[in-house]
Amino acid sequence: MTPTLRTVAAAAASAALLFALVACTGSPDATPTPTQTKTVAILDSACADDAGITVAVDASALEDGDSEEWCIGTDEALAAADALTLVNVSTEGTDEYGDEVVCRVNGVPAEDVAIPAPDGSEHFETCESMAPAFAYWGLWLKPAGGEWDYAQEGILTLELQPGESLALVYTLNGEPAAPTS
Repeated sequence: MTPTLRTVAAAAASAALLFALVACTGSPDATPTPTQTKTVAILDSACADDAGITVAVDASALEDGDSEEWCIGTDEALAAADALTLVNVSTEGTDEYGDEVVCRVNGVPAEDVAIPAPDGSEHFETCESMAPAFAYWGLWLKPAGGEWDYAQEGILTLELQPGESLALVYTLNGEPAAPTS
């Protein structure tokens, strides 16, 4: 998807959310004002010079896995879940912990994909509970001008500030140990 199409899609999604929120107020006279909607540009690369919010997904530890980065051009705080939605990244939680634990990102790893365990056996991710310590999605946060560290909150409560970066990294047998960018 081109940056222009993503901008239009983000604007449409924002408008739809706004209209849904207005509808929930119960006030038939409530109409959104132009200042209530915001258009953001989405680029297929990391943000430069701590501008905007960078989102990265790295599944390169898995066979046929890839790594992607996006820049959300914004000068306002953004909920992590909203940032992922803007760049078309979907997550799936677990049966036991819901969306507080990330089990799959964009369908990866699929339930029918064998993940090699350290003991030579194969693991198949069912998303019933916590992922095994050798194969899991980690949520990372990098403050503006800082270093990567595990996020101290989950996707549902984490708020990102301009200049920060968010990464979902699939770690298999300890690799990668942290985001690479």
